[in-house]
Amino acid sequence: MTVRILRAADRAPVPWKNGGGTVREIAAGPGGAGTDVFDWRVSLADVTADGPFSRFPGVERILTVVEGAGMDLVVGGEHHIVDEPLWPYGFPGDLPTEGFLLGGPVVNLNVMYRRARTRAEAAVVCGTVRLLPPEGGAVLAVSLDDGAELEHGGVRLDRYDAVLAAGVSPGVLRTMGRAVLITLSDA
Repeated sequence: MTVRILRAADRAPVPWKNGGGTVREIAAGPGGAGTDVFDWRVSLADVTADGPFSRFPGVERILTVVEGAGMDLVVGGEHHIVDEPLWPYGFPGDLPTEGFLLGGPVVNLNVMYRRARTRAEAAVVCGTVRLLPPEGGAVLAVSLDDGAELEHGGVRLDRYDAVLAAGVSPGVLRTMGRAVLITLSDA
């Protein structure tokens, strides 16, 4: 039973698996798992140029554009225009994928999970939401704006700060804008 506050200021950018950009990991399960052994991973990716995505065999991905005009994702040879801000888009991480920027750099919130071990759902929420981790799973809320607050304890979350809870609800999150709510459970 844990509740952790994950501050954006504590995240250092690291190179993508394929070296094509940088990513700031928000959280992974199990904690500290590398890019080849995670059950799930949530991160923010800075995309400044067109290019290939890293491939992750056996992994599902959910991409949400949180800054910028969006991308043309070519997944397994099919074009998918992802230009609706804050609209989660899911695709298989093991298919060859390329991204083409539609109007300059973007920041994507990425959820990746191993389909044989984990399930993940992502939703953008606005206002007040109760954070309820599923039995045996976890819930992660990432604030997209300054001023979100956990009702119990008065913990303030600024832009890209997050709260991760497993086994216990940290209560109600009140956003001053939007947050991405990710629910993680066993497959």
